Amino acid sequence: MKLTEKAAAMIDGKNFGNLAFVTPKGEPHVSPVWIDREGDTILINAAEFRAKIRFLKVNQKIMLSITEQEDPYSRVLIRGHVVVITKNGALAQNNRMSMKYLGTLDDPDRPVGDRVLIKIQPDSITK
Repeated sequence: MKLTEKAAAMIDGKNFGNLAFVTPKGEPHVSPVWIDREGDTILINAAEFRAKIRFLKVNQKIMLSITEQEDPYSRVLIRGHVVVITKNGALAQNNRMSMKYLGTLDDPDRPVGDRVLIKIQPDSITK
């Protein structure tokens, strides 16, 4: 599915996402995330050791809620699925996100360890 114009603009902006999924135990889990895209593929970056990586390898279905920083009542909800979790390009993409959100390549909160890139295909989008 193609991203809507609004969804693409919100991902391109300096807005945060909340990534929701269900753990293997059936419990809901939500993580605040920086968001990016390659065309219509949504990109999320994480440290390889994070619990969300383990969970998303088991259940690839996700929901991503994005609210606009300037107007928190403006939002987009994206249901989708993880198509790949890879180390390829993850550090470079994390550096781009550091520039987008922090204005610097130096992310003081970046955990030590390998980065992975989560690529998500949208299945449905709600305004």
